[in-house]
Amino acid sequence: MRHRVKNLPAGFRAGAARLTGAAPLVLSLAGCAPTGSLDRAEFMGPPAMTRTIAASGVKSVSSEKGWPGQQWWRVFRSADLDRVMDKALLDNQNLRKAADTLREAEGAVDIASSRLTPYVEADLSYKQYRYAEKGVAAGLNPLQGGKEKSAAFLNPISAKWELDFWGKNRALLDAAIGDALAQEGEFEQTRLLLTTSVARAYLRGYILADQLKLARELTGLRRELRQLAETRYNTGIEILDVVQIARANEEAAVRREAALVAAIEIQENALARLMGEGPDVARGLFAGKKTVAPAQPALPKYLPIELLAHRPDLMAALRRAEAWSERIHAAKALFLPSIDLSVSAGLEASVTSTQFAKLGGYLFNPGAMVYSVTPGLHLPIFQGGKLSGNLEVQRADYDQAVDTYNETLLTAAQQVADALATLKRAKAEYESQSRFIAARRAELNLARIRLRDGLRDRREYVQEYADMLDAVFIQRGIEGDRLIASVDLFQALGGGYDAGPQAYGPRPAPETDPLTPVVDAVQSLGGG
Repeated sequence: MRHRVKNLPAGFRAGAARLTGAAPLVLSLAGCAPTGSLDRAEFMGPPAMTRTIAASGVKSVSSEKGWPGQQWWRVFRSADLDRVMDKALLDNQNLRKAADTLREAEGAVDIASSRLTPYVEADLSYKQYRYAEKGVAAGLNPLQGGKEKSAAFLNPISAKWELDFWGKNRALLDAAIGDALAQEGEFEQTRLLLTTSVARAYLRGYILADQLKLARELTGLRRELRQLAETRYNTGIEILDVVQIARANEEAAVRREAALVAAIEIQENALARLMGEGPDVARGLFAGKKTVAPAQPALPKYLPIELLAHRPDLMAALRRAEAWSERIHAAKALFLPSIDLSVSAGLEASVTSTQFAKLGGYLFNPGAMVYSVTPGLHLPIFQGGKLSGNLEVQRADYDQAVDTYNETLLTAAQQVADALATLKRAKAEYESQSRFIAARRAELNLARIRLRDGLRDRREYVQEYADMLDAVFIQRGIEGDRLIASVDLFQALGGGYDAGPQAYGPRPAPETDPLTPVVDAVQSLGGG
């Protein structure tokens, strides 16, 4: 592809120039005025993230160790998660659809490449016919009336070739290759979204199942507190208000338990769909004891610069822009003359007989040879603005592709920053909640001592135990936030993808095309 590095970030300035040039553009569509001088969209450089990364407190390591691996989810050390992930990667319908679309794009490359080679064909035709005695042929030549004839045409070679002087067909091939590479990036993006969706659903289900165990124990404690309150009320040493509060707390615990059961089933249903199966396949997935190791990716030392090479959506957006750049070249080539060359050679014969052997005697001899060499020149002089309009459509699509790339780059940077912020918040909350639980455990131990020494009744101990479990319940939720934030960061870092281009590699520059001044001159003369 024709590439040249451009000065990097003038995105908003270029966008403003295109907006203020809207009125002249509308007029030029009628007058075929050249529009190649209008500013094109510019590629943004690596986003500024240094202070954000430093403030996150996440350790930066070398690039070799900092980027996630292809199977990044294995850092959670969960055999069940690995099994679910393997099934999803094999049978997920969206991933299969993305693979089908990739095959379609690869087929389009084969179609585009065929334009660069001659079309070679072979033909054979045989015909028997009879002239009517009073028909048109008899009217022109009475001797032909009522005659039966045979004719054959054998063309063992026929070739047609468009001479690609201006690189139009090569550009269309490069555009098809760019589309295929973009589709490959979109396939990898679909895979990334699948793996992160599976990881999130599994980790949420794991945390919810852990919380459900605590909730069931809490329901038992709330039931015991309600029973103690009712006993004290029946003996006349407690007021009814305390009983009603205990009953309400028990019902709240029951409702929370039911909500957790439903939430777990929702995560199971999501995992079943992601695995390409019905809900029954994942039913009971989180029953029994499960373990997940806390995991968090480190940050690559040169993250902003290397982000492009590790984000499949960025690679896809860049390849789309490159493809539209090539289509701009192809649209410019339409302004210039094109030459076609057709060559054919074969044998032809016709006899007044229906006997094929007699026809063959005439067909297969040197006198039956025919050939044709036909060069053709196509020179577009005035197309009523069609060529100019087509060129501007390609330019507008290119600008949209570049703007999409820039937006994708900014989104990628935001996703990294958001994941870091969530990790930082979850870490602080988890540490604070751990200190709170330690204080609750100390209070529970004191309540146990007072109960043993007969200084307090069982109500105080059960209440302290319930309060401690409530604190642990909240901590489990924060632990889930940390796990999900880690998945978010794995996704923001590309999930192990590493086939993208470098940040300062060449970028399309369609208006530096050598055809641009020629096309501008043609348009200024009213052509196109």
